[in-house]
Amino acid sequence: MSSRPLDGITVISLEHAIAAPFCTRQLADLGARVIKIERPGVGDFARGYDERVRGLASHFVWTNRSKESLSLDLKQEPAQTVLEQLLETADVLVQNLAPGAAARLGLSFEALHKRFPRLIVCDISGYGEGGPYEQKKAYDLLIQSESGFLSVTGGPGADEMAKAGCSIADISAGMYAYSGILSALLLRGRTGEGSRVEVSMLEGMAEWMGFPMYYAFEGQSQPPRAGAAHATIYPYGPFPTGDGGSVMLGVQNEREWKLFCEIVLQRPELATDPRFTATSLRVVNRDALRMLIVEAFASLGAEQVVERLEQAQIANAHVNDMRGLWQHPQLAARDRWREIDSPAGRLPALLPPVNSNAYAARMDAVPALGQQTDDLLRELGYTPGDIQRLHEQGAV
Repeated sequence: MSSRPLDGITVISLEHAIAAPFCTRQLADLGARVIKIERPGVGDFARGYDERVRGLASHFVWTNRSKESLSLDLKQEPAQTVLEQLLETADVLVQNLAPGAAARLGLSFEALHKRFPRLIVCDISGYGEGGPYEQKKAYDLLIQSESGFLSVTGGPGADEMAKAGCSIADISAGMYAYSGILSALLLRGRTGEGSRVEVSMLEGMAEWMGFPMYYAFEGQSQPPRAGAAHATIYPYGPFPTGDGGSVMLGVQNEREWKLFCEIVLQRPELATDPRFTATSLRVVNRDALRMLIVEAFASLGAEQVVERLEQAQIANAHVNDMRGLWQHPQLAARDRWREIDSPAGRLPALLPPVNSNAYAARMDAVPALGQQTDDLLRELGYTPGDIQRLHEQGAV
């Protein structure tokens, strides 16, 4: 097996829920050894979100493969000693505990840097350090709301705002933490010094809101909520077909608009209809244009519409559900599925989306709570008697 980019890198993570576990799973994919610290008997509370994957939680299976689980009660001094020993040889510490909790445990960057100058510390929080929101609880949906995402997502009615169907605020923070840690490792390679990486969920989502934010520059109206359609480009969204199906399509420019009218709608005169001769006009007159498109598709099945769209080289997609994603022919054709071990047996898992010709991504097991605790303690030099006492004390 060829070496992976993060082989030899050890990450200690005080993590729960999604943002930090998603970050550290990316690091594990690249070969890092990720030691996940969990509370004895309870663990990461994401383990209990549901039981959809043969008794395991869907979120947990997704974000925790290729990790080692170490159960530690950090309120007890013997457990703190174990963590201190782990940090002596670690490269990265990641935490998304409640605001201030890591600092109270002596795990702030300032405190750790004195003892472990090469250690990179990544702090993930809802709102960041300082400011009036520092102590506010922050869950994914709350950050979607605070960032303005809900105001541009959903249907046009006052009560039709909608959250994203997956944890985008957590994912955003996790990915910025991941890239920030990689940058910090590169920097350490030049300076020899560890650094602090701080990621706020709100700031991650604010960055993702750049288009609607600038669209509403200096008090202008923001993009309206447009359901599954695009708010400022039309036609761009789902349209029903005569067989009860639905097709997603997007017309991006005037060349495509002309081809769409001629080949797909077979109404070439619409290309020069003054209501539709520019993107902004098609948006203003979207209701009238939608009626014409629905009328043209009413006598066609979804695959017939797709054939015409392909002929016109108009971007299109199937409106898939989760069954469609599991069975997606492109994922199968590109051999994207693997199997990993878990406490519930072998499970399918997607390869990471970044492909390299230099190495294969790591695809190891999802750990049971505390599965590697005794092995890790033995690595640190604890005797069987020491380990038994730690268990009896409830420290591990």
